[in-house]
Amino acid sequence: MSNRLNRHSELHALLARLNLAGMAEIFADLALKAAKEGLTHEGYLYELATYEEEQRMQRRTERLLRQSGLPREKTLRTFDVGRLPAALQLQVERLKCGTFLETAVNVIAVGKPGVGKSHLMAAVGYELILQGHPVLWISTATLVQRLLAAKRDLRLPHELAKLDKFVCVMLDDIGYVQHNRDEMEVLFTFLAERYERKSVVITTNLVFSEWERIFKDPMTTMAAIDRVVHHSVILDMMGVESYRAKEAHQQHLRQQEDGQLLSQKTPSESSSAKIIVATSTI
Repeated sequence: MSNRLNRHSELHALLARLNLAGMAEIFADLALKAAKEGLTHEGYLYELATYEEEQRMQRRTERLLRQSGLPREKTLRTFDVGRLPAALQLQVERLKCGTFLETAVNVIAVGKPGVGKSHLMAAVGYELILQGHPVLWISTATLVQRLLAAKRDLRLPHELAKLDKFVCVMLDDIGYVQHNRDEMEVLFTFLAERYERKSVVITTNLVFSEWERIFKDPMTTMAAIDRVVHHSVILDMMGVESYRAKEAHQQHLRQQEDGQLLSQKTPSESSSAKIIVATSTI
């Protein structure tokens, strides 16, 4: 009995040293199952290896999610894809497969505030992480300040190299905050650095003709658009109804219906209600 316990402890320690944490966790229970079900040695080893792979994928996914900064509640499960036009739905189906990353294709979601650009792109980012792709979700304002600080400290190349580990960087609201010239320059440097190498996903409420508000001068604006659009998928959400406006309208209708129901009460119902209230306060 003591030999068996020693062997168990030694095997557990050995698997741990080999970084096979999943196998170390389950090998004993799985051995009992294998004996009961008459699994071959090969079958037992296959189940062990399968469990190890599943655990590694789960840990990797959790690590990528932590690093990504993605809002975890923004998934395709919580987004009503059905309210999008058929062409947009097809684009989303293709994007969530992640094949655009292989050729460093960019994605630009353009639409008015409230249509769900950020939610939709975050949901695509979540799908990419489930496939094992490193993704970073960051507001454009935050990224610009991060790069600007790095430039002041003479470590901009180092900061760009850190961002390079993400196969996809998702910039939220590129046109939401107006930038000064220094901020514009580091943003342009970032886009130029990733051009034809790594994908950038952008959400914006500005059509391309308005991007001069971001990059300040026509030449830089043209160069930025050229790098972003050259290999890109553009999601035109300008015609999509604002879900915020829709929710506000639905809430207004519900309030109107509630008001009509109250006004339709008969005098006897109102009297009864008064009696109940009066009785409950005695």
